Amino acid sequence: MNFSMVKYTIGRLLQVEAILLVAPLAVSIIYQEEWKYSFSFLSISLLLLTIGYLLSNKKPIKKNMFAKEGFIIVSLSWILLSFFGSLPFVINGDIPSLIDAFFETSSGFTTTGSSILTDVEALAQSSLFWRSFTHLIGGMGILVFALAILPQIESESVHIMKAEVPGPVFGKLVSKLSSSARILYKIYLILTAVVVILLLFGGMNLFDALLHAFGAAGTGGFGIKNGSIAPYDSAYIDYVLSFSMLVFGVNFNLFYLVLIGQMKVVFKSEELRWYIGIVLAAVTLICLNLFSHYDSFWRMLRDVFFSVSSIITTTGFSTADFGSWPVFSQTVLLILMFFGASAGSTAGGLKISRVAILWKTAVSEFKRNANPNRIVTIKYEGKPLDKEVKHSVTNYFVIYMIIFFALLLLISFDAPDFTSAFSAVAATFNNIGPGLGTVGPLASFAHASDFSKLVLSFAMIAGRLEIFPILILFNRNTWRKHI
Repeated sequence: MNFSMVKYTIGRLLQVEAILLVAPLAVSIIYQEEWKYSFSFLSISLLLLTIGYLLSNKKPIKKNMFAKEGFIIVSLSWILLSFFGSLPFVINGDIPSLIDAFFETSSGFTTTGSSILTDVEALAQSSLFWRSFTHLIGGMGILVFALAILPQIESESVHIMKAEVPGPVFGKLVSKLSSSARILYKIYLILTAVVVILLLFGGMNLFDALLHAFGAAGTGGFGIKNGSIAPYDSAYIDYVLSFSMLVFGVNFNLFYLVLIGQMKVVFKSEELRWYIGIVLAAVTLICLNLFSHYDSFWRMLRDVFFSVSSIITTTGFSTADFGSWPVFSQTVLLILMFFGASAGSTAGGLKISRVAILWKTAVSEFKRNANPNRIVTIKYEGKPLDKEVKHSVTNYFVIYMIIFFALLLLISFDAPDFTSAFSAVAATFNNIGPGLGTVGPLASFAHASDFSKLVLSFAMIAGRLEIFPILILFNRNTWRKHI
């Protein structure tokens, strides 16, 4: 274990967060808020600069990093950045409880969107901004952002990006990793700016447009009104956000291929076809189930399309109380919570690529059992599926289910009912936001005990990092003094 490199990199990341806190500080000044808001962001920014300097003032002699260091850096940094990012809420009094503030900030950075707040409109503008800004930062990945602006940690940092970028396989866009990170962030920020402009055309003010664009881009879903998107009551805004969420649920590598003119490769993407197909199937099934519950077909289509887009991309915005929909519709949405969107996107969940591979593996096993002499080749993206990828996807799914039910067991101690407990774990572990029952789209996690909030906070971080970095962090063998 290269402890000096771990310490150095985390120190640099804490300095990055210190700089990011300048944004909500500026908002507090612009809106002429009470001094406690400016003080809360300024004091934590200075604290982070100091700690970051102490950790990174001496460059390591040995700069080599392996997979283990990458996992440790990623998991530790997400926990520490969430902890320090929560402190301004505690200091300014908007979220007095440290556990509540940690839950809210973890939810922000992991782009989950689950909240303990019952009256979000009571927050100061600077707190609302920081809360949503964490979605933008965490969407593409905190460390991907750091790699884009800190080329000094380029050496062997492929292990960092592998540990943070979601999906069963990892590939660089160009040979240099920091260049890949910059390309990803340029695409990410340009698309976010487009969403802001479209929302402005819909009548939103700049502040609201920015924060909702942050939520859509990071597929996070923190609302700034108590009814999420519903209070705007605008078909235009609903459809802009619906399509925006779906766009950010697409593998960002495909956007790069569009930029370099390889449209044929994009249209041949099997994952993209699965993604679009699942969305269309879900919308159709729910519409058929809800047909008799709506007076207007177009209003039904608008609510269903928005809800499906929000859930499959694990965003969590809402325009309708899908918790009151028939059980069939709720079940379809619950399945989408587990699916998630594409690998290499800002969404959570299992990812469409894993779902496709698991399905094809199951079908091939059925065919093999039906005809033992038959040779079945699994193809994905037009190529025979590598056995290592197939085994890694299957193993991930098994570990995913074990962790899921372990979390469910822990939450069940003080959950009011099974539906609420199950959907609470599904909503946080898959980075979705709202669940069903007492954690539905019109409710919050405020009623949960401190123990449950801590468990679900780590569920959000583990889900965002796809489990392994957190497991390795808490494995005692990781910290033995040998490479």
